[in-house]
Amino acid sequence: MEILQTTKLFDLFKEYPQLEDRIINIAPPFKNLKNPILRKTVGKLATIEKVAQIGKLDPFEFVNMLREIVGVAKLQVKMDSGSYASSDKMPKWISGKPARIVDGVEMLEKGEHPLNTIIALLKEISEGQFILLKTNFAPLPLIETLKDNGYKTYHIENNNDHKSFFGK
Repeated sequence: MEILQTTKLFDLFKEYPQLEDRIINIAPPFKNLKNPILRKTVGKLATIEKVAQIGKLDPFEFVNMLREIVGVAKLQVKMDSGSYASSDKMPKWISGKPARIVDGVEMLEKGEHPLNTIIALLKEISEGQFILLKTNFAPLPLIETLKDNGYKTYHIENNNDHKSFFGK
């Protein structure tokens, strides 16, 4: 298996199980991967690039670090990648109070993943309303999934305080 930025975390752990503990110890947000529910969900959705972004690491350097750990030659050419960054200005669709606030940290501690909860809540809200998800990391796979399903998304971060907004 080739280790690239597009490699899914689940596939990486399946091929190289020894990388799991190494990755978890590289950056503080990765400790959330110890949660079996999050690991299972994120593992299937997240690419190495997204995991690197969550950990505030350069995806190219992260891939090469993983390749080096397993004894594979480093990539020589940096791959183009889409970056995840919200604009500094809050979108107009986020105004007033959220229709619902979801505590993602609390859910993960209970062994629950917020994706299904967010989707269910999005079906209940009206146009012009939004949901706020609070986490201690950027939930990039969740954001990408909702975005791919046509929902509005926006994410901001202040230190380890992450707020993700979702609307219709």
